Amino acid sequence: MNVLKVSRWTIAAFVLPCLIFYAGLVFVPVLVSVYSSLLDWNGIGESRFVGIDNYIRLFTADPVFWPSVRRTLVLAVLSMGLQLPFALFVAILLNRFIRRPNFLVSSYFLPVILSVVIIGQLWKTIYNPTSLGGMLNQLLTAIGAGDLTRAWLTDPDVAIYAIYFVALWQYIGYHVLIQFTGIRNIPADIYEAARIDGAEGLKADRYITLPLIVPIFKISMVLAFIGSLQSFDLIMVMTGGGPAHATDVISTHMYNMSFLSMKYGYGSAIAVFLVGLCLVATLAINFLFGKLDKRYS
Repeated sequence: MNVLKVSRWTIAAFVLPCLIFYAGLVFVPVLVSVYSSLLDWNGIGESRFVGIDNYIRLFTADPVFWPSVRRTLVLAVLSMGLQLPFALFVAILLNRFIRRPNFLVSSYFLPVILSVVIIGQLWKTIYNPTSLGGMLNQLLTAIGAGDLTRAWLTDPDVAIYAIYFVALWQYIGYHVLIQFTGIRNIPADIYEAARIDGAEGLKADRYITLPLIVPIFKISMVLAFIGSLQSFDLIMVMTGGGPAHATDVISTHMYNMSFLSMKYGYGSAIAVFLVGLCLVATLAINFLFGKLDKRYS
């Protein structure tokens, strides 16, 4: 039944401009990157077709690439394994114990809307050495834990973990808002019926909240994973990928190769790998949550 009482060709005519615009912004750049990845090109001068040589070099002869992939995936795993469960826990507590939680939810969301440059500079100041007024090192010294003080952003062993913490802190409010909204949309009648049957507290969360919030949690997981794979700006502000590539991730390595080393074809190969990784991750998450939807539907 055609509710709008218009032909399919009319609907297609109205949808087509948006599809063309979307394809021009998404698919065409991806195809251009795929083609550029097959070239030996600096982005300005003459290009030379080299086939898959860039990919062979990327996978076998680049000492920075695989460590950067590992750091990116670690951030993604931390986002899904720590950030999202904690955000869900906070959302459940806000919904259950706070009568007017909008102010708290907005407060948690504040770091998300702040400029990444502000966030990066703020935490660089916090991580500064004690001689430069670093708040974290001063606090550790004040509580008698001076042995734990570090040059947090210049020590290759700890710099990436310092950035992980900032990245997780910045976006936790984003996922609190998403999951809190999902919990709010669960009808109160379901909880009242469960309360009559003796299901309250953790039992209600286990059998009502968690199953019904699966679609919302899937959205959070996809956004967290894809956002982690695309992490770039915070790292560039805080360390620029240093020291000695110790904080390089896929996107920063791509930037360095494309625009600093003037190896645009090689950087395009890294970009294609990143797009493929995002696509595979999204399909895997959708498959996993499709199984969960069938189980709880």
